[in-house]
Amino acid sequence: MRQMIADYMETGFLDNIIEMFRQDPSLFDHLEFLMCDMRARVRLGTVALIEVLLPEFGTEIRKTIPTLVSLLGHDHPTVRGDTIYLIGVIGEREAVPLLEEHRNDPDPQVRQLLTETIEELEAIERHEVRP
Repeated sequence: MRQMIADYMETGFLDNIIEMFRQDPSLFDHLEFLMCDMRARVRLGTVALIEVLLPEFGTEIRKTIPTLVSLLGHDHPTVRGDTIYLIGVIGEREAVPLLEEHRNDPDPQVRQLLTETIEELEAIERHEVRP
């Protein structure tokens, strides 16, 4: 299933994939696989998918953060950078301590993106409803 999703994303069927995820939120478990795909169109499509579905499925998407953070140990700096960007899109302030553990990434561009993402997440103001 996840290979089919990646292949469809590569060929431009993002709208169909968005509908698949709407119908079956358990598909969010495949984000790690999609972000590891070496095809840029698949990784960028995954980010677009999350941008569209975050308002609707924020709870389900936020649950994937620990798995996504594990990708910060991936061999390829592009995968690490795109994953950091995706975590920033998700905008979960609680991801900051997990990201902090990777501040010494060997790639300078990844380190820069990581620093910027941590700063952006730390700046998020909480809008909690209090009784």
